[in-house]
Amino acid sequence: MKKILLIVGIMLGALVLIVILAVLFTPWMDRWGSSTEERMQKLPGDGFLTNPARITNRGITIHAPVEKVYPWILQIGADKSGMYSYTWLENLVNCKMAKDETIHPEWQNLAAGDLMKMCAGDFAPPPYIVAEVLPNQAVTFGHTTNDTWEETWQFVLLPQPDGTTRLITRTSTNMIGGIWEGIRPIVFVMERKMLLTIKGLSER
Repeated sequence: MKKILLIVGIMLGALVLIVILAVLFTPWMDRWGSSTEERMQKLPGDGFLTNPARITNRGITIHAPVEKVYPWILQIGADKSGMYSYTWLENLVNCKMAKDETIHPEWQNLAAGDLMKMCAGDFAPPPYIVAEVLPNQAVTFGHTTNDTWEETWQFVLLPQPDGTTRLITRTSTNMIGGIWEGIRPIVFVMERKMLLTIKGLSER
């Protein structure tokens, strides 16, 4: 009995620690890599969810023009190039994921209404819907409930005077509280890796 209580105590302690760390680091995770100006800036895709409960901005500088970055954004999806994140971890939880690091012309015709799959296998969260495609500017994905947007995930390309590109992701969502708060640190880790991978592929 003492052993069981010890294990339960350790598990509860670990859970409390995770919650505390998530609360402490959430502001940093929610703005990772983005500037104050970028967070305040109106971006393509903002109009789909006008009064979200939470907004997350992340960004990275890519030493390549927007034309080199944009094709990789179009190929996001479990049945295309993958999610550009930790494929081994996604496959570990039975979320089958492609990993194709080449540009495919047949994947470059993304359009509003298309689906972006998070997993290629039978076990999968609901796919994202493509809300808007602005060539060499932005792609917005999202989830709806009763035909109303409740979450958008924007990939925005901002060309810089020195020829580099700022890739900004903005997530606007009404999915907050409860389990969503526990998922947020995982999403941050995966999205950070995604941005770094897109950077590497674009600069290659």
